[in-house]
Amino acid sequence: MILPVTLTIAAAAAVVNLWLAYRIVPMRLKESVLIGDDGNQRLQARMRAHANFTEYAPFILILMGLIELAGGSTLWLWIAGAVFVIARVAHAFGMDRTTSSAPRAGGALATWALMAVLAGWALTIAYQANAVPATKTFQVVPSGGRA
Repeated sequence: MILPVTLTIAAAAAVVNLWLAYRIVPMRLKESVLIGDDGNQRLQARMRAHANFTEYAPFILILMGLIELAGGSTLWLWIAGAVFVIARVAHAFGMDRTTSSAPRAGGALATWALMAVLAGWALTIAYQANAVPATKTFQVVPSGGRA
């Protein structure tokens, strides 16, 4: 079975991941920092934005894929995927600031809320499927006599 929503959001996540990694490279070259952050706060912030993305993306994509496979609403999955991508991009831009910012906080909170919603949705699907009583069937077996 092809999962078009999850595949599309996974592709978008791959692009965001590449963008987050690419933002680090020019800073490393300019500062001659090959490993770690060498105390450069902006480099550290960009590295954390990239790491945060890689920490959350697998959970979100796995939940989305399993929900889509289980027949979850594609409209809501599209919305969830869009929220995730926008939230992580906003978070990355917010991490570039030296003080707390709305994009950083909003991106983090949206990601957390989305993960909680997807986890709840997945559990609901799992336990609703098990709560449906099995269909009872009866077999009529002739007794050998006349009815």
